[in-house]
Formats: sequence, C-alpha cells, structure tokens
Amino acid sequence: MLGAPAKERLLQILRILEGEEREFTSAELETLTGWPSHTIRKDISFLPKTEDDETVDTGRFSAGTSSGYAPRTLVPLIREALCLDRRRKFCVAGLGRLGSAYLNLDSAALGEFILAAGFDTNVNRVEILKSQAPLYPAHKMGEVIRRLDIEMALLCVPAETAQGAAEKLAAAGIRGILNFAPAIITVPPEITVRNVYVRDELLALSIKMT
Repeated sequence: MLGAPAKERLLQILRILEGEEREFTSAELETLTGWPSHTIRKDISFLPKTEDDETVDTGRFSAGTSSGYAPRTLVPLIREALCLDRRRKFCVAGLGRLGSAYLNLDSAALGEFILAAGFDTNVNRVEILKSQAPLYPAHKMGEVIRRLDIEMALLCVPAETAQGAAEKLAAAGIRGILNFAPAIITVPPEITVRNVYVRDELLALSIKMT
C-alpha cells in the first residue's frame, strides 16, 4: 500500500522519467531526488507488476539492476499507481492577476489536466478576459461545475473571500482544491486541499539555505 510520502516520491520520479528513453539506476535517481536508493527501490517494488516477461524475470521492480529502470515500462506503472491514467477537468476560481495568468496555459504543459472553466464575481472581468476556456460569473459556479463534471479547482481569490469561495466549490462537488489564497480554508474532510503560499515556500527555501 502506497502512503502519501511514497506517492510524493513517485510523482517526482515520474517527472524525471517522462520523455526520457535511457534507463536510470536507483543511484542516479538518488542523486536527482536526494532520497536514499533503497527507499526508491522500495517505493517502486509496490507498483503493480507488468506482464512484460523481461521486466518480471530480471526482478527490476523489486530490487533494481545495474542497467536501471526503463522509463517506457516504469512511467505507465507509476501513472497507474497514482491514478494519473485518465484526464481530469479543473477550473480557476478568481480571475485577478494570479488567476487570469492560468487561463491560457499551454495544453501540452497541462498534460492530462483540462482547463474547463473560470469564475469571477466581477462580471466585467469575465466578459473582457481572453481565455481558452469559457468564463462565468461566480453565481453560476455550482451549475457549471456539475454540468461539466469538473473535479478540481485553483482558488485564486483574496484572503478575505477564500473561505466563502471554498465553501461554494465544495457545495458544487469539487473534490480537490489548490489554494493560492494566503488563508487557511476549512472544507469537508473528503475534499483534498493543497496550500501554495509563496511566503511559506520562500521561508522553507531560506531555511534550507542556512
């Protein structure tokens, strides 16, 4: 069973391996990630086994070999284990400077994620902004999210309105929120929240630099 730390490690390994053709040893992955090679091998050993006889016979996903891990085989297994083998829709709630910056992200950069909608309380902003996805006034959030089957949201509103916006997203059926607002939000436990605070990240970086 993969725990949250193992999933985070596998996600970073996935980012390293995607688009690569050569094999990577666990020692190389240790250098690139900073995690011990034995931890990396243990994480990979929990991945679902492949029907590729060559991979199974070498025991590559249980102990690794001198030739390393093949991205063509390992990448699909990591994606399957992390439930990244299907496309998911997301929306942007709050279209100020930060939120509007996400409206025209390159679809290639988004990968398996689809920007399906944007919302803002300012109707004029909704009408003026250019976007690859349709934009709606905030009062239509519930109807649109349900109709388009949107699962995730980028919350890019001011701190003072973050809790209210998060509650509306939760009521609309959003399952995951990436919170960019500098505020703690409270939502039902079945909704996953990741907080992205620039100051906190700078503090963490500063601590590591000392």
